[in-house]
Amino acid sequence: MPTHPSPHAVIIGAGFTGCALAYDLAQRGFAVTVLERGEIASGTSGRTHGLLHSGARYCTDDQKAARECIQENRILRKIAAQCIEFNGGLFVALDDSDLAYAPKFAAGAQACDIDIEELTPAQALQLEPNLNPQVRLAYRVPDGAFDPLRLALAFAASARQLGAEFKPYHEVTGFLVDGQGAVTGLNVTDRHARQAYHQPADIVINATGAWAGHLAAMIGLTVPVTPAPGVMVAYNRRLIQRVINRLNAPGDGDILIPQRRMVVIGTTSFKVQDADYIPVFPEQVEEMHRKAMELIPAVAQTAERGAYMSARPLIGTAEDERSLTRTFKCYDHAQGSQVEGLVTITGGKATTCRAMAEKTADLVCQKLGISAACQTAEQPLASYRLYYSA
Repeated sequence: MPTHPSPHAVIIGAGFTGCALAYDLAQRGFAVTVLERGEIASGTSGRTHGLLHSGARYCTDDQKAARECIQENRILRKIAAQCIEFNGGLFVALDDSDLAYAPKFAAGAQACDIDIEELTPAQALQLEPNLNPQVRLAYRVPDGAFDPLRLALAFAASARQLGAEFKPYHEVTGFLVDGQGAVTGLNVTDRHARQAYHQPADIVINATGAWAGHLAAMIGLTVPVTPAPGVMVAYNRRLIQRVINRLNAPGDGDILIPQRRMVVIGTTSFKVQDADYIPVFPEQVEEMHRKAMELIPAVAQTAERGAYMSARPLIGTAEDERSLTRTFKCYDHAQGSQVEGLVTITGGKATTCRAMAEKTADLVCQKLGISAACQTAEQPLASYRLYYSA
């Protein structure tokens, strides 16, 4: 039975997706509680390089993800302008292999409705003087850079204005179930007060990203998500004004993103079992440094600010994690597993967090028999600053 005048949705995880989902469900009239074992965006969301994807990176071999990215890129530019640098991006060819990839890239971008513009080497160097002077071809794409914390806080502030409650440092330790095995709430520990309590819910949404499988395992469920970390290296000088991509299939160290007064290069990709323990491997940092110098030689004279890791939540399992799609999936655990009251959303990109929230909220409304349309694609988000002043 409902425990609130409005249905009460409890979201586990306050990364991009959890915050966007809190906003969407609050707009649809739900009472919303968000539980986060750390601070907002303290997991993968706070450790991204901040690339607003145009989808061009995936337009040849992962076109579903590419289309999702360009659609949401356009929406975020409207609703989250406060978080975004509208600087665009370049895909640059440096060798024969890159040039051979160019026709496939151009065809893929057209198929995915991604606007690209071919540039001569002289035009590319005029836009980005620090580019490798050996550039042989470039394409301009609608990439961008965003501030990760601001984006998460903007969604959270918008949700709080509609009554959503955020509980940082509240860790889920188990599930409450009724006699039929349906989820009715959560066991939670307040890490500040060091107190355990029960959190009732009409519906629970697992939005923990790379940790989604771990949370699902608490109730005996399996979610096919692969935590795939990658290293990013930040340099203490803004050497570029646009996102720079290597013109090839997605690989290691082929994206440079300007962030405020820095530039960040990423990323490697490998698999781990425990997303909480991801060391920064010196050999991967060295590889990033070498790849960065191939694109921007001035990196060689630039001080390294720091290196960090984050774990992508990729759907499925495979020997080569690069082969796994960057799209997202929503799981209704009442289907197949016969566990009512629990939904999981995972996969995707930071760029697609709003769409992930919309699809999840659609499913939650369907399950609870609620007719309420999504309204998050048009209205600008509240100022990120309001999260801490509300």
